[in-house]
Amino acid sequence: MKPYPMLLVMAFACPSFGVAQSAPQPPSSAHAWRKSQQTNTADAYTYSRFTLRGTFLTASHDGVANRPALVVNCIPVDDRGKALFLTANLIVGSTLKVVWVEPDEIRGISYFPKVAVRYRTDDAKKEVDEQWSARSDKISTSIPKHSLKDILRAHTVTMTVEDDQGKQVAMRFDMPDPTLVEQGCNVDEP
Repeated sequence: MKPYPMLLVMAFACPSFGVAQSAPQPPSSAHAWRKSQQTNTADAYTYSRFTLRGTFLTASHDGVANRPALVVNCIPVDDRGKALFLTANLIVGSTLKVVWVEPDEIRGISYFPKVAVRYRTDDAKKEVDEQWSARSDKISTSIPKHSLKDILRAHTVTMTVEDDQGKQVAMRFDMPDPTLVEQGCNVDEP
């Protein structure tokens, strides 16, 4: 008997013999907004946080392993039956390129820290170029409410920002049903 047929028999009889097996994969969960309750201890109130993870299409120079996220914070429905939108943020995880923008009307010396953001919804031909307010951590930026409305109603959103080295960082978000966030945050209120 030749030696190689015995190896083949052992390989099929003993799955751990010479054949690498991958761990069982959990079933893929659909893209969904994750809701959590947060507490602002300084002002003594609780609020709802909705988080949606995305994927990097191109990563930044520092190779951040975390996935990008959209985070929307809201105060839940109050006695009047209305929820209150607080903030929406794009969290990239890498230090972003911040530009200082001169305001429309100057009162003293003041410039605003902004992050240039380009986004496209549902493979539209036209990209939207905006400047969003930089957060103090410089790894995230605030999403204006009018942009959030467009983003929530899309099926897919691709976004591009620059990191502090000037490298383009592209992200993609597969958008789930927006009802949970729209109702929980009263997004349509002015």
